[in-house]
Amino acid sequence: MVSDTRDRILDALERTLLDIGVAQVTLEAVAAAAGVSKGGLLYHFPTKEAMLAAMVRRLGARSDERLAEAVAGGTRVAEWYLSYPDDLGEAAEISLFRSMVAAMRSADGRHDEVQRAVVEVMRSWDDGLQAEFDDPVDAEIVRLVGDGIYLGALLGLPRTDPDLHRRVVARLLRRDESEDSRAARTDPETDGSRNV
Repeated sequence: MVSDTRDRILDALERTLLDIGVAQVTLEAVAAAAGVSKGGLLYHFPTKEAMLAAMVRRLGARSDERLAEAVAGGTRVAEWYLSYPDDLGEAAEISLFRSMVAAMRSADGRHDEVQRAVVEVMRSWDDGLQAEFDDPVDAEIVRLVGDGIYLGALLGLPRTDPDLHRRVVARLLRRDESEDSRAARTDPETDGSRNV
């Protein structure tokens, strides 16, 4: 029951953020949207900051679930990290993270707990990336490019041409199709006309 109420409050927070934006979010508005008293909300989240941080962590948990599904389906962590957020669920989460960035950059500047939650979420994928690369520099390059892709989505920047994006990912993951096809043409095992 406690978890259900907590989730209901976080669901209401997400809806409220998407409907009216972070500047208008109050504990009272979220409590009303969740159908709980302000005291009930404060039982779970003693401050607006704690509630926002919990929402960020929950968004991270959703991303972790999508990552686990992708990996189970044969996608590498790096491929997932370098992909554009595409589906409607991810688009809503982009909007929520956009609200979080706005909250963290607001005039009062007191969003340490939300900032820590964002850092936790963004760093939670580092272990998976590090495990896929022998060289930590390669893993860091992928992380930085992936962060840039996500930042571009947060800012609403135009997407890179899909073919160019695919080629960038292939190069970062060292799977350039043109190199593969050149190697196949010159490999004595695949090209009987080549004299060795």
